[in-house]
Amino acid sequence: MDAADAAHTAFDPWSPEFVADPYPAYERLRATGRAHWYAPTRQWLIPHYEDVSALLRDRRLGRTYTHRFSHEEFGRPAPDPAHEPFHTLNDHGLLDLEGADHGRIRRLVSKAFTPRTVERLAPTVRRLAAGLVADLVAAGGGDLQAAVAEPLPVAVIAEMLGIPEEDEERARLRPWSADICGMYELNPSEETARRAVRASIEFSDYLRELIARRREDPGEDLISGLLGVTELTEQEMISTCVLLLNAGHEATVNTTVNGWWTLLRHGVRPDSDPGKLSTAVEELLRYDTPLQMFERWVLDDIELGGVVIPRGSEVALLFGSANRDPARFGPSADALDLNRADNPHITFGAGIHYCLGAPLARLELGAVFAELLRQAPGLRLVAEPVRKPGYVIRGFEELLVEV
Repeated sequence: MDAADAAHTAFDPWSPEFVADPYPAYERLRATGRAHWYAPTRQWLIPHYEDVSALLRDRRLGRTYTHRFSHEEFGRPAPDPAHEPFHTLNDHGLLDLEGADHGRIRRLVSKAFTPRTVERLAPTVRRLAAGLVADLVAAGGGDLQAAVAEPLPVAVIAEMLGIPEEDEERARLRPWSADICGMYELNPSEETARRAVRASIEFSDYLRELIARRREDPGEDLISGLLGVTELTEQEMISTCVLLLNAGHEATVNTTVNGWWTLLRHGVRPDSDPGKLSTAVEELLRYDTPLQMFERWVLDDIELGGVVIPRGSEVALLFGSANRDPARFGPSADALDLNRADNPHITFGAGIHYCLGAPLARLELGAVFAELLRQAPGLRLVAEPVRKPGYVIRGFEELLVEV
């Protein structure tokens, strides 16, 4: 077995050992080429920072191909009709739109999702973070994920969307999101698809009813703001709201938990000074990337390192590998450096699909890390955490701590 074959064998996204620590496999991939065909998922793996960063901006690739080709023209089977509710929801959101529709919706949504909107949420975010951490401290500890990391971004998004606290569906936001996001894993099972379809229907139905309420009684929330944007269809509004929840909280949850696991494992703490804490949070986003892979379709032939990747192929941009590439981050790329100043990580993507919610995620992360450092300076691990089986969205089942 040569080095390239060994690298392909080491990349095993269904292996618990690989999911626990994919970084040695990434190092092998980077050492043996710029593009690797991976037969189990029929994708080209792209491990280098420079290539991942460039391809995120390359308009010869897209999150979808249907703005240019039919399924038949592109050589791909049409989606299973049984999965249609998931695809309707997913395909009308910014994450999977391309061309004129993407530009139109991003421009319109950006008007309601401005830095001023995020800054206006800052007191609410800090209050929620302080309260959740206080409850954890009062209990003497518990599951950091269930007690703090998960409730905070869900509560913030619910506040942004104007979901009333008395609505019983508020408690279903996290389960709905988890079920929908299951479809972003590699080769999802039929059971995963069924859960995603059910969640897509239930979540969409609830938002449709909430939109009708806001038409009758508008407020200061994002849904009310979007109602004034006449160029958006109702389905585009629904898909946008779901995307804000899914993308907006998955990064925060997993960066919080992965980040504290990293800190506890290394026996270090960030400086609580806001500027230094912000630098440390960026390093945690880089060091153990919450979204390990981002996929794109090849709309026109491309070439990487002498390898031609033809139209109709799918590339897997390995964010986790790119963020540990010594060619960009130097010989300390695999080291945790909470003072790393030069840190252009691509955790939030790049190009036209750069994460619209990145400022909100940074606000939430800064607030929750600041409160944990302030209220629980002696935070310590109770038990070795168990990772979830998913590789693309990589996190833990729980993180049990004492204070």
